[in-house]
Amino acid sequence: MLQVEHLTKCYGTVTAVDDLSFEIGEGSVYGFLGPNGAGKSTTMNIMTGCLSATSGSVKISGYDVYESPREAKRLLGYLPEQPPLYLGETPLEYLRFVGEAKGLRGGELRRQIEDVIEETRIGDMRSRRISALSKGYRQRVGIAQALLGSPEAIILDEPTVGLDPLQIVEIRELIASLGKSRTVLISSHILSEVQNMCSKILIIAHGRLVAFDEPAKLEERLSSPGEITVTAETDAAAAKSLIDGVEGVKSSAVESDTPERSVLTVSVGQRDVYEVSKGIFLAFAHSGFALSGLAVKKANLEDIFLELTEGEEAAE
Repeated sequence: MLQVEHLTKCYGTVTAVDDLSFEIGEGSVYGFLGPNGAGKSTTMNIMTGCLSATSGSVKISGYDVYESPREAKRLLGYLPEQPPLYLGETPLEYLRFVGEAKGLRGGELRRQIEDVIEETRIGDMRSRRISALSKGYRQRVGIAQALLGSPEAIILDEPTVGLDPLQIVEIRELIASLGKSRTVLISSHILSEVQNMCSKILIIAHGRLVAFDEPAKLEERLSSPGEITVTAETDAAAAKSLIDGVEGVKSSAVESDTPERSVLTVSVGQRDVYEVSKGIFLAFAHSGFALSGLAVKKANLEDIFLELTEGEEAAE
C-alpha cells in the first residue's frame, strides 16, 4: 500500500531522514513514533508530496508520489498537525471547497460530503462557523476533509494534540473505525494512545528506522528486564532463598527487611515474567510462608521508546 524506499532528506550538511525504508499494508492503523527532531514530520511531508526528497522514493499502491503525483495523491488523505481550516466558513462550506479542489462535482460531491459528515459525527455542527467549534470538533472537520475523495490511505499528524481526555477518547474511537476499511498512519507523542490504537508501530531515531513491529513483539525484543515486586511474610534471607531457586529468576534485591515481612525486587526476562511470578507463588505456597504481595511490571511502550531512541547507540 505505502512503500518508502531508501528515503533521504538533507538540509545542507544536516541529514533529517537517513536511508529510511518501510512498507505499510492495507486496512489497519499504524503508529509512527520518534523523539523531536527524529524526522517524523519531514517523512510525512515527503510521503504526502508536500516536500521533495534528496533521494529515494515513496509509492502509494504502486504510484510514485513525484513521478505520478496526481494518481498517488488521489489515494491519500492528510491531516497536518495544524488542521488547514478556514475559520470563517461552516464545516459544510469548507468541505464543499475541499471536495471541489479534489475534483468532486455534483451529486458525487454532495454524497461524499454527507458520508464524511456522518462518519466523523459532525452533523450537528455542519452549519456553525468553524471558529465557534471546540478543538475536538475542529479535528473532526480536519479528518473529514482528509476522507473526501475516498482515499485508500490516511496520514494523521498528531490528531489528538491539545484535546481534553474525553475528546481524545472520541478521536481515538474514530481513528479505530477508520482503520477497519483504510490504511491509517498516525504520528503521536501520547505513547499509550499509540499502544491502544495501533496494530503495528514504527519508531525512528536520527532519521533512521529503529523498530517496526507489533507492540507485543516489541516488548519481547526489549533488552531491559521485567520486574516482579514480592512482599513476603518472612525475613529477607528466607524469602530470597526461595525466590532465587525459581527457574527464570535473573537476580533479586532486598528493598526492605524485618523479621516479619520483607520486600524484594526480582529481575526476569520480559517474556518470562508471568511464568516466573507463578513459580514464585508456588514456591511460597509449598514452603508455608505467606505472600502478601506479588506485583508484575512489564515494559510498556514508553520503556521501549526510550531504549530504542536514547543516545547515538540506539540509532546505530
